[in-house]
Amino acid sequence: VHTGNFVQDNQSYSSYGVIRGLHAQTGAFAQAKLVRVTKGEVLDVAVDARPGSPTYGKHIAVRLSAENKLQLYIPRGFVHGFSVLSETAEFFYKCDNFFNKASETGVIYNDADLNIDWLIPADKASVSDKDLLLKPFAELQHG
Repeated sequence: VHTGNFVQDNQSYSSYGVIRGLHAQTGAFAQAKLVRVTKGEVLDVAVDARPGSPTYGKHIAVRLSAENKLQLYIPRGFVHGFSVLSETAEFFYKCDNFFNKASETGVIYNDADLNIDWLIPADKASVSDKDLLLKPFAELQHG
């Protein structure tokens, strides 16, 4: 349950083609996030990973940019990621819980069952080694 109290602000800077995610925190360290873009444009993606939810396994994808000034609230229990659509992007997000490395979980960005169109051609995608090791959605550990 979201308390409405954000306790941590995060900011990242990335170049075109970068895909980050899909990330989440589990258990007592689960996080709700409020995300926005202060420079450039990203495709922001949130996947419902709440067992028993009527939208479990479904995702939403929203273009966030400095120009449109949209923000997206991502409740606890979702995995989250984004792709950079502009030359560079500055991504800013508020979290309602502190990061805890031991509580990290995630889903591989190109999971066939989720079938997310990141709007980045495969030959232009840049994914971190850490994110390439993430498991398919079907193997997500809930906690």
